Amino acid sequence: MRYRKDEISGNELSVLGLGCMRFPGKKAEAQRIVSAAIEGGVNFFDTAYLYPGNEKMLGAILENLGKRGDVYIATKLPVAICKNANDFNKYFAVQLERLRTDYIDYYFMHNLTSFAQWEALRELGIERWLAEKKESGQLRRVGFSYHGTCDDFLKILDSYPWEFCMIQYNYCGENYQAGKKGLQAAGEKGIPVIIMEPLLGGKLATGLPKQAVEMLAKANPTLTPADWALWWLWNQSEVTVVLSGMNTPQQMESNLYSADSFRPLTDEELPVYADVVELLKKSHKIPCTGCNYCLPCPVGINIPACLSAYNASYVQGYKTGMTLYMTSIAVLTKNPGSPRVCNRCGKCEKACPQFIPIRKELKRVSRRFEPLPVRLAVAVARRIIAR
Repeated sequence: MRYRKDEISGNELSVLGLGCMRFPGKKAEAQRIVSAAIEGGVNFFDTAYLYPGNEKMLGAILENLGKRGDVYIATKLPVAICKNANDFNKYFAVQLERLRTDYIDYYFMHNLTSFAQWEALRELGIERWLAEKKESGQLRRVGFSYHGTCDDFLKILDSYPWEFCMIQYNYCGENYQAGKKGLQAAGEKGIPVIIMEPLLGGKLATGLPKQAVEMLAKANPTLTPADWALWWLWNQSEVTVVLSGMNTPQQMESNLYSADSFRPLTDEELPVYADVVELLKKSHKIPCTGCNYCLPCPVGINIPACLSAYNASYVQGYKTGMTLYMTSIAVLTKNPGSPRVCNRCGKCEKACPQFIPIRKELKRVSRRFEPLPVRLAVAVARRIIAR
């Protein structure tokens, strides 16, 4: 494993971190993933209060393995549901209990989207609370994760003595949200930058158009599409840790090898990314990363799966997309979660860190996959099964 120094604390952080949000559901499977990560040299583990069951599972696994002192736990204060100063202590106490620890190594203000949101937290007394927790030793380092405009990112960056930050960044979104400008601004301040969505929800690993895969293979046949995405990030000195939501042993093994074998990209390799991005722009119609922040939907629509099927229908063909779609909406069950049942409440759009107009996109999905002939065929199939 390769490591990069957190210049503020002096900690040596593994360039590959484990994003725990996509843990497999069974504890035994998740423990195998965590154990393999630690054995491979990963020492940065990221979770959050709002990831259902996630902190509790990570805490139990680290306790079982006896590895709490060997790793850095990063978790997040759910600032969106903090209504007063008392909430800070309330949620933090729960997190310590879930994680079976008495301190947090890296503590994020979760999902800041604007400078105004940070200002509102300051008015609640967040700075005083953080200072008290740091003085007590319960918090080691304080940072923020970000989904918003670059201008607001820079304002937030200058407004507090942050010790790290997290941004969404990949070669398909170099100028998206904080983007390269934000990355470099943090780097100039010596602030460690943690990268989320390096593979764009897996699309840069397994969802590339065939032509793009061939293009990458021609440039360097020894690298997988995932390698190309990870190496692009590690090729930038401002990047400290790249988080990957590895939820299978195969993904873990592949990404560990990628981290171990990384070397700077050549002048011949770098131009290939621009060509791949152009192809992606033509194929991925909806920029969903599958983060699941839009769930649960009040009427039971599996929003990320529906959007993923829509994209797949353009990248991998309509038949593949339709198959994924029918599975996503559980079409033959009693209450299928078709986008056609959307009540347009807008809850999903408020939670989406990509600012996708989900209600509008669900209409597009429905039109593509549920024209009248398809609806009639499905209705017949449901009647036959009901008998």
